Amino acid sequence: MSEKGKTEITRQLAYDFFEQIWNQGDESAIDRFISVNTVGNDPRFGTGRESFRKQWRAWQEAFSDIHFEVEEVIVEGDTVVSRWHLTGTQDGPLEGKPASNKKVSVDGVSIDHFKDGQIISGFDAWDALGFRQQLDLDR
Repeated sequence: MSEKGKTEITRQLAYDFFEQIWNQGDESAIDRFISVNTVGNDPRFGTGRESFRKQWRAWQEAFSDIHFEVEEVIVEGDTVVSRWHLTGTQDGPLEGKPASNKKVSVDGVSIDHFKDGQIISGFDAWDALGFRQQLDLDR
């Protein structure tokens, strides 16, 4: 397969990750996209697929309408940079606080490393402060 073909497959994996796991809420997609021992920079998500799944479930419960709009994807080898916009309504509990029905809208970037079609490591940089302020989580 050509390098261009590999790049396009990897690019599509990034789009599919956000679409299937987050936008469609397909829990089985976690097994397809997240490696068993994946690592990231957010200690709340922990290490490994099952830690990711636990946090994903909490976010699904807190935001039944969570949506990631992937605005740009850059691929170099097995490294993918995805720029996204997250929206949702907190209609379920989050961090021990009941549903607020407040809407959130924040931007972020994910840098993921793929191997054999799965994310083996990732780094997320996003407007966590703006997210928390929009939901009054620190009050």
